[in-house]
This record gives sequence, structure tokens and C-alpha cells, in this order.
Amino acid sequence: MKLYGEFTKEDWMEALHIKEEQIPTSFILHGEWEHAWNLESWGALLEQDQWIPSWNAVTGQYNNTRIGFANVFGGPQAAILAHRFAILGTELMIQTGYFGGLSKQASYGDIFIATGAYMEDGVSRWYLPEQNMVYAEQELVKEAIAYCEKKGYSYVTGNIYSTSAMLTETTEMIKNWSNQGFIGVDMETATTFAIAEKYNRRAVGLLNLSDHLIQGDTFYQRPEEYEQIEERTDERIRELALYLSSLGK
Repeated sequence: MKLYGEFTKEDWMEALHIKEEQIPTSFILHGEWEHAWNLESWGALLEQDQWIPSWNAVTGQYNNTRIGFANVFGGPQAAILAHRFAILGTELMIQTGYFGGLSKQASYGDIFIATGAYMEDGVSRWYLPEQNMVYAEQELVKEAIAYCEKKGYSYVTGNIYSTSAMLTETTEMIKNWSNQGFIGVDMETATTFAIAEKYNRRAVGLLNLSDHLIQGDTFYQRPEEYEQIEERTDERIRELALYLSSLGK
């Protein structure tokens, strides 16, 4: 008998009842609590040759590239999808979603291109137990920066602090993480990066500022125009994620 940590590619293909041609070359893991709208919109984008691997994920063809999308919340959910598809052969993992701002370098409307993640998510160290930091692939970072500059999209780069318990955050914690130079905090990026590194896959993070913590903002007290800024930035991140996905086809 094999347990999950011993499953090979062939084992996962048998367990999921899939064929080689159904395995996506790129997988986008979107960190957000609300999942229904995301799955609906991505399902429409990926309607060609569509396969639903789980309740929170969809795969399909987009411009001749097979792409997967999953709505995840926290490291454990991200790991369920990233682990399976990394072993199945998906080459590129793109973490999208949101981050709390820890630096005045970041502004609402910026695309945060995460270059590295501090591993306090509760999952990543099971994959890379000797590390505290895990990094995006530099070529993907360069491609993302070049795309933003070509399009005139505002962006910021740097490291993110991934935590497992968002609602335990205090002002003292935020100041400490900010003083260490982190641009933001989230719950999934370190998980996705660590699994990609463990299985020799490529990864990058493209995140949207949700609450500027270092300025005292919360989900419940943000600029009046936030919803419009959030929507525009989400569209740009989706566009960039699809572009990066196309590079490997």
C-alpha cells in the first residue's frame, strides 16, 4: 500500500482518472476566501476541453495552452493542488491573490511581483525543512517586470511573509515584519514556492494589495475607491498570469 507522499505521477493519474493530455502546463493558484465568482469567471475562460479536477479548480485550453486555475485559501488548500500537479508534470505555478501591505513602497493598484517568501505558513517547511526563505524563479520575475513596464502597469517587487493565521495579526507583528523589509503578508505564497522548488518546477507570485496594514488600513476601513482599484488590478494580474502561462507552450 502507498500513502499520498509516496504517490508517483502514474498513481495520481490513476487516482484522478486523467490522461496525459489533460495535465496543464501552467497552474494559477488564487488565494481568496470568496471562490464562487472566481471559478465562474475562470471556467468561462477555460471552457475549451474543460476538466474539473476538484470543487475549487478548473482546467482547460486558452490560446492553445492548457492552464489550470484553483481558488485556494491558506497553505493547506494551496498544497493540495500544487502538490498533485507538480508531481503530474505541471511546469509553472503562479500564485495570485491578495496581500496585506507592510511597506510604503507598495500602493493600492500595484502588482506585487513576489521574489521570495518567508516560510511561516505552516506547510512549506514540510517540503523544505532546512529553509526559512523560498524564492521565485528569476526569469519569471524578469518577464513579469518587463510585461508591466511595456504595458505601463505599476508594480513593486520584494519578499513576502507567509503566515498561517491572518486574524492573529497585531500592530506589533506588522511593525516587526515591516522592519525586516517585507513588502507584504499573505497565507499561500511560501507554500506554492516551496512545492515548486521541491519538485523542480517554476514559480512566481503576482499579488494585489488588499489592506495596507502599515498605514492602519483593514478590510473594514479602506479608501472609498478601493473596489474599482482592486478590480482593475485583478484584471491586470489575470492578464499577466495568462501571458506568463503562454511562454512555456
